[in-house]
Amino acid sequence: MSHDRYGTDVLSNDPHRSRRPQTTDVPAERGLVVEDVETGWVGAVVRVEKSGGEHVVVLEDRKGRTRTFGLGAGFWVDGKPVRLVPPRPSASAPTRPARTASGSIAVPHARARVARASRIWVEGRHDAELVERVWGDDLRLEGVVVEMLDGVDHLADRLAEFGPGPQRRVGVLVDHLVPGSKESRIAEAVMARFSGVLVLGHPYVDVWQAVQPARVGLEAWPDVPRGTDIKTGTLRALGWPASTQADVAAGWKRILGRVRDYRDLSPALLGRVEELVDFVTVD
Repeated sequence: MSHDRYGTDVLSNDPHRSRRPQTTDVPAERGLVVEDVETGWVGAVVRVEKSGGEHVVVLEDRKGRTRTFGLGAGFWVDGKPVRLVPPRPSASAPTRPARTASGSIAVPHARARVARASRIWVEGRHDAELVERVWGDDLRLEGVVVEMLDGVDHLADRLAEFGPGPQRRVGVLVDHLVPGSKESRIAEAVMARFSGVLVLGHPYVDVWQAVQPARVGLEAWPDVPRGTDIKTGTLRALGWPASTQADVAAGWKRILGRVRDYRDLSPALLGRVEELVDFVTVD
């Protein structure tokens, strides 16, 4: 009598299954070194966060560069396939207070305060959108309204119409506020003329450059030649469409979308905005 090594069902046992590496779930703990199979990117886990309703993991390579990947399968750890899952919260670790995008302690379920008489003015739409993205929660809690100027050439006229004073302050954020510039002369003139006004600014020609260039894959923002529109020149250097105003709007939307919180902005902008917020919220 011969022995039937397959039994009654020849498909019930796969002799090759044990040889195949099995994917296992591994929590994406900070410091864990993983490799993305598709791109070959190797890096240590920096953090896990939510983006667009999905969990993503940020990996940092040995040169300090970071990339973001969706959690799930498609990674290797120590040469074995893994499925990255969100790390388990530590029962012993103290719960950290939630933070706003500006780094302030968040106040959950807080209602927006009635708007103050004081205001913050910025030069244009992109400045306003960037301030809203990072400081929006704080400004609503403090009741501070941000308004656009569309340039500072007529700042004195706008202030005369507004009528600033000790209880009706205006903080103005200006692009390219450097010694000897037109903007610096305007700032000095209006602060000498009006009380309750503080004009501060960053050194960049355009607020786009206040975003850390690494967020769009650059080591530094391009040096756009004089006579070339700063936004158009920047988009061309990035290799993005730059022919129409719609291209400029789409390019800014891409840049703004890369800004997650205050850490993605230059300190030269961060400090000035914080000063303006303090100035207009003093009772």
